[in-house]
Amino acid sequence: MKDREVARFEGRAPKLANAPLEGRLVRDVRARGKHLLMDFEGGWILHSHLRMKGGWSMVRGGRWPRPKRAVDAVLVMDSGATIVGYDLAIAETLRDERRSPLLRSLGPDLLAADFDAAEAALRFRRVGSLPLGDAVMRQNLVAGIGNVYKSELLFLTGLHPLQRVDQTEDAALVALLERGRTLLKRNLRGGPRVTRKRHEGGRLWVYGRKGELCRVCGTPIELVRQGRDLRSTYFCPSCQPRLGEESSAQPVSEGDA
Repeated sequence: MKDREVARFEGRAPKLANAPLEGRLVRDVRARGKHLLMDFEGGWILHSHLRMKGGWSMVRGGRWPRPKRAVDAVLVMDSGATIVGYDLAIAETLRDERRSPLLRSLGPDLLAADFDAAEAALRFRRVGSLPLGDAVMRQNLVAGIGNVYKSELLFLTGLHPLQRVDQTEDAALVALLERGRTLLKRNLRGGPRVTRKRHEGGRLWVYGRKGELCRVCGTPIELVRQGRDLRSTYFCPSCQPRLGEESSAQPVSEGDA
């Protein structure tokens, strides 16, 4: 897609209806946290956010990835390839991403080349009373961690989701962010998220597994809902004990995760 020309553009989302992208070259496709930015010739930017249902896919064999009523944008490239964006939570064009209040509010990007976990961890001190399961999802603190990674990272670092930020040592926050960066890099190729290297029987450690047995200690996985949107957080009460409690489980090593 990069360096290809848009032969035809159809913007079906309200903020894309008159987007002047037809005839322009795609200069770059990049992510900022969970936001996707397509840079076009002439300084135009197509900004989208997928949330849980959205996506960008190529039409193959005339088969669309979703019903056409769900499609927000269609790009037909000069190569003949057709790329569609569907169920996009955000779909708009920008002349300068710095003019977007939402993009300006984002914290350090976990996948940025210059990401500094220690510096990013300091931002968490601003929300000291928040539980970790809520704080790690705040994109103004650090950009890139979604609901699946939240549960998986807290499990891999042995942190209870209800533990408050101000009860958590700096070293533990840094370890959490560095582990998050590692997992996101591992999943850059797309497809289903994988957080286990040895994933016989499952790709994930705890997410979506309420009531099933922990893959490390055999304790049933539990679920709590957190944050303003009451997002689900899965955890193992044995591997992720509350402060003052002892864990009988061995932590998951980098070699296994």
